[in-house]
Amino acid sequence: MASDEKETVEGLLEIKEIYEPPKEIVEKAYVKNYDEVYQAAIKDPEKFWEEAANELEWFKKWNKVLEWDYPKAKWFLGAKVNIVHNALDRHMNTWRRNKVALYWEGQDGSSRTLSYADLYREVNRFANALKELGIKKGDRVTIYLPRIPEQMIAMLATAKIGAIHSVVYSGFSAGALKDRIIDAEAKVVVTADGGYYRNKIVPLKDTVDEIRDECPTLEHVVVVRRTGKDIREKEGDIDWNELVKDKPVECKTEEMDSEDPLFILYTSGTTGKPKGVLHVHGGYMVGVYRTMKWIFDIKDDDVYWCTADAGWITGHSYIVYGPLINGATSLMWEGAPDYPHPGIWWSLIEKYKVSIFYTTPTAIRALMRYGEEWPRKYDLSSLRILGSVGEPINPEAWLWFRKVTGDRCPIMDTWWQTETGMIMISPLPCVPLKPGSATKPFPGIVAEIVDKDGNKITEPNKGGYLVIRTPWPAMMRTIYKDPDRYNSYWETIPNAYHTGDMAKMDEDGYFWILGRADDVLKVSGYRLGTAEIESALVSHEAVAEAAVIGKPDPVKGEAIKAFVVLKEGYEPSDDLVKELKMHVREVMGPIAMPSEIEFRESLPKTRSGKIMRRLLKAQELGLPVGDTSTLED
Repeated sequence: MASDEKETVEGLLEIKEIYEPPKEIVEKAYVKNYDEVYQAAIKDPEKFWEEAANELEWFKKWNKVLEWDYPKAKWFLGAKVNIVHNALDRHMNTWRRNKVALYWEGQDGSSRTLSYADLYREVNRFANALKELGIKKGDRVTIYLPRIPEQMIAMLATAKIGAIHSVVYSGFSAGALKDRIIDAEAKVVVTADGGYYRNKIVPLKDTVDEIRDECPTLEHVVVVRRTGKDIREKEGDIDWNELVKDKPVECKTEEMDSEDPLFILYTSGTTGKPKGVLHVHGGYMVGVYRTMKWIFDIKDDDVYWCTADAGWITGHSYIVYGPLINGATSLMWEGAPDYPHPGIWWSLIEKYKVSIFYTTPTAIRALMRYGEEWPRKYDLSSLRILGSVGEPINPEAWLWFRKVTGDRCPIMDTWWQTETGMIMISPLPCVPLKPGSATKPFPGIVAEIVDKDGNKITEPNKGGYLVIRTPWPAMMRTIYKDPDRYNSYWETIPNAYHTGDMAKMDEDGYFWILGRADDVLKVSGYRLGTAEIESALVSHEAVAEAAVIGKPDPVKGEAIKAFVVLKEGYEPSDDLVKELKMHVREVMGPIAMPSEIEFRESLPKTRSGKIMRRLLKAQELGLPVGDTSTLED
């Protein structure tokens, strides 16, 4: 083992079931033969992405599809475009102008329905308002709003006039918000008096007030009245309704170079300082358009619901831009998955006849805790395609998700990152599925499993580093104000984009994500991925959620400690500890058996639902906890 202990990860969890796609879905899908399309795309990627770009509208066409000067890529050179033209303006000349763009449901029972024409008018009003505030092409606007339509409107209005939006998730603390405003040098912050979440009002405007004096570039704070909460009025405050009420409903869309910045989105780094990932108009638009269309098989009569928040990349790509460019009808829900009752999400699927449902493994596991009786209360027959995002979905949750929605819907288990901009590895609806596998790379994407020196691992089920070999249109262009940090993604492993994730590929070419490279455990010379051990634990009937860390061990190098949240109706006991250890041993073998199991009421998670193993490890070992700005309350 010694020779390659640093290079590969043991893939011990084996899933044998294969779920064939329903015939009626394959017959109507945009892609009917994955292998054929994938091979053609790899043979001529520029032609593949150019075909996608030609389905969209450009003010001026490109003179070159790709310029690849490692590690810098430019796509659709010489083209003039604006993503908002394709998301909104072009629909005004078609029947879609009167189609519903967004159903919005508030936690307090209020609701709104916006057609494409309604959204177009609202975006233009706010775009004109931003211009009045002195915002021009290239300026940065920070958006700190709850899940309300104004979140989407503010993003689109900013992009329409050529400014750059920086959306900050509304659950972030004052310190995290301040860091992001200062780094982006934002002139305007768009916020709300507050936002509803479960049984409380989150005081957003108060949070902005706390730090605004420390943000030297900040000139105006635009406030949406959502909750009616009392707020202190300060110099520079402007009421959203007052600002937009007399503004024209037409606004010229700024013609942008394909490579002009569209947004900066901050993602937390292991060093603690957030990274401002920068995406551009042209390539990002083409990437999210085609992945949205093909992976979710979006059709004109679909109602699509992605449960993420626009404060994350999933919200940017697959709540705002992807659906609108495809002319889809979307649903947005303001609140939590299980409030005011555990059936709220299922009731919304029934009410709006949702046909495509894209959510997170964390949310699925949270709903599993309440049992199958909740989804059974509602008519979920409108559903035809499911999706999972954010982290690997364990097979147990995958099977439950499929079962409670009628045992017929294919699950698009999508792997991608803030930095990639678009989905990179995922099934298409025509591909047979294996529970827990992200399946295969999207056409045009060259993904490989390699050792630390960049050598391709060809042995099936032998884990290593997941890398991308060639450029793609929606890739980030830089880390804002930190080009060296961008270069580091391409320098860690020779001639590849290093994702920071570990993965394995099975004998059928299916990819299995094993967890972050930072989270890999080294037990008795074997490297084990956290995701597989956690999946083994969650496959036990008593376990709702699990997180695994490594602790120093004089004999093994590292010993495995598991933190477990039990399902309702189960109590912690010594017998259950023994049972869970034996269960992991049976599923994965003795090497993966935890030495220690601790029961917890909940696990620390980021606000996007990812388990913070780093925090658990720091607490366990008495180390500094580092950046906790993304931690849920």
